[in-house]
Amino acid sequence: MVKQSASRSALSLGSAQSLGAAPFTTSCLVLALCFVLGTGSAVKADSGEDLIAATQRQDIGTVRKLLTAGVDINSTTRYGATALFFASDKGDVELAKLLLAKGAEVNVTDTFYKATPLTWALFKSADSPPHRDIVLLLVKHGAEDSAAALNFGAGQGDLEMVKAVIEWATDDSQTIDSKKLEPSALRSALEAAREGDKADLVAYLEPRTPAAEPGTIVTVAPDKLATYAGDFKNDDIGMKAKIFLEGEILTLQAAGQQALALSAKGDDVFVTRDVPGIELAFRGRAGLVEGFLLRQAGQEFFFPRIEGATETAEAKPEALPPLPVAERSEPIQWARFRGAGARGIGDGQGIPSAWLPETGSNVRWKTRVPGLAHSSPVVWNDRIYLTSAVTDDGDESLRIGLYGDVDSVDDESKHAWTIFALDKASGKILWQKVASEGEPKAKRHLKSTHANPTPATDGKYLVAHFGSEGLFCFDLDGNQLWHKPFGVLASGWFFDSTYEWGFSSSPILHDGKVITQIDVDKGSFIAAYDLATGKELWKTMRDEIPTWGTPVVLPSAEGGDEIITNGTTIRGYHAVTGQELWRLSPNSEVTVASPVVSDGIAYVTGGYPPVRPIYAIRPGGRGDLTLAEGETAGGPIQWSVNRGGTYIPTPIVYRGILYMVHNNGRLTAHDAATGELHYRGRVGKAGSFSSSPVAADGRLYFTSEAGVTHVVRAGTTYQVLATNELGEVVMTTPAISDGLLLIRGAKHLYALGETTVDVGDAADSR
Repeated sequence: MVKQSASRSALSLGSAQSLGAAPFTTSCLVLALCFVLGTGSAVKADSGEDLIAATQRQDIGTVRKLLTAGVDINSTTRYGATALFFASDKGDVELAKLLLAKGAEVNVTDTFYKATPLTWALFKSADSPPHRDIVLLLVKHGAEDSAAALNFGAGQGDLEMVKAVIEWATDDSQTIDSKKLEPSALRSALEAAREGDKADLVAYLEPRTPAAEPGTIVTVAPDKLATYAGDFKNDDIGMKAKIFLEGEILTLQAAGQQALALSAKGDDVFVTRDVPGIELAFRGRAGLVEGFLLRQAGQEFFFPRIEGATETAEAKPEALPPLPVAERSEPIQWARFRGAGARGIGDGQGIPSAWLPETGSNVRWKTRVPGLAHSSPVVWNDRIYLTSAVTDDGDESLRIGLYGDVDSVDDESKHAWTIFALDKASGKILWQKVASEGEPKAKRHLKSTHANPTPATDGKYLVAHFGSEGLFCFDLDGNQLWHKPFGVLASGWFFDSTYEWGFSSSPILHDGKVITQIDVDKGSFIAAYDLATGKELWKTMRDEIPTWGTPVVLPSAEGGDEIITNGTTIRGYHAVTGQELWRLSPNSEVTVASPVVSDGIAYVTGGYPPVRPIYAIRPGGRGDLTLAEGETAGGPIQWSVNRGGTYIPTPIVYRGILYMVHNNGRLTAHDAATGELHYRGRVGKAGSFSSSPVAADGRLYFTSEAGVTHVVRAGTTYQVLATNELGEVVMTTPAISDGLLLIRGAKHLYALGETTVDVGDAADSR
């Protein structure tokens, strides 16, 4: 069963772009307790968490019992949300009626999204319209932001809704309060009713709608509208938008979203016709439009105009000499997520920069891999290892792209969590072993899978983490050596834990230990286990909401190696004892990207509100490393910025430059030592990215979710060297070894290497 829910807004602004390799992201929640009241069970009168959890589960029976027992109906989560928020979001009318009847406060705003229950009921995705009955209920109970429901009602020809909003705005003297409902909003509603040929609605609105005041521009001339057309972008949320004229209608098109027609509220202020609550105010000087301010759900985002055809720092990049031919070195082991040290670098392996699957050019082989998984391939000597969640009749749907839906896939079919060993030369599957079988114990995101973590090996042991199925260790012939169960690992949206997204953090091997970071809804921890036996060596609890990144080891000659973890709080742990050494904030509320280590510095980034930072951290820190307000460096913090961090793809540091590709393909290149920005670019013309970049021989490889790999020259000037289409969805990170670039698609593993194979000659194991 797939539950099709909605994004927080029509534009998905400020929302999780959804988790691909988690994934992926994105990216952390109210505690969701599996609380069921038995007959005669005692209930504490302060069980606010239980009330909210029962509402999230839409368990009206438990809600009634808790309220009868005296639980505060307006108890809040850590984000200031009450039970009414979750009933409104899920469209549960009976539950909302019960809460309102028992005294639920309708006018409360959460502390993170700055939204109200009405906001959550109204702002759904294009595929899921607003919860009409909930909206009507909240309006009738006096929601102070009821004006947002007017456009929705008018656009739908919903006379009852429009009447309810106008009654809400009408004072004791039977006059519409202009502070509650502006005349321009009434005029927009009347225009929508006329355009929709809603005679009864027009008849109701006409006598209540004041005429435009002298000098007020309600209809904007086409030549004026034309000045608003153009391309705009907001770097903070990594989103691009286009304003264009369609006939005489100004239209907003955000990347990856539906086009929204705009209605003039004033000369330079517009509202969306079909989606309530979105307002655009254009800004400029001397008659030039320099950008627009988008207001939505109590938040504001400024989109400056993009001038010219390029987004790179250099409008016309200088001509660069050809890359030197790289000297071939010995084959490397790519033994974990992103290879040695998690750096993602495969210099000297002789991988190609161009391929063409249709003809077999530079495609050594491709092998069909059963199941659905976002785990990446790992390589040791002549073998490749993969994991997958295989099901014969389950839901293997995968929704890629830029969107903000938080919903889950609830697949109750039988799965087999499987490890595959392939021959590196031919792609032949040598063996496959089932680690566990059964129904998934947790749900996954629309963009996620039940096999996200990448395995790790040291050439003797192979370790795979299958989330709620546990941590498994095999030898390289497929014999299971030990298994460490952890119970249900539910990871999901921090605001409402019933939206589950799947587990993603990959295990790492260090000094004879398996280290795993487990950040879930409740009971997060990091632990180390003996690689040979699975014996627990240490376990440190973490005050952390769900995260999806993989830890990394930061070598330290003096204080001992440190394990760095990304999260709402960034932390460093002693690799031998597990003791927390230091912590650093602020960071994003959802974190997916893994830390990266290069030249003795750890780079940690976040790309979700409330901040989107980049930190460069040296080893040796102790205690709280949080910088004072206004400071960007100090102590172990070599440099930092509070905006521009990446969300899902993990950054890469290559030849002294920190590269970060964002979900929407925006690329930034910083000096790794100082943080100085070399350039901003755009990888491809459109598309979404979950795969983390890799690098080899002076080239960077960025693969989009659509399976298009853009090869970019390394250096301080942006230059695209090649663009290659695989013809298959790719959510995973490539591996590099012995002349091969290994890319796992949704159905196949591709081995890309220099070859002169003719059409049809490339191996295709199915």
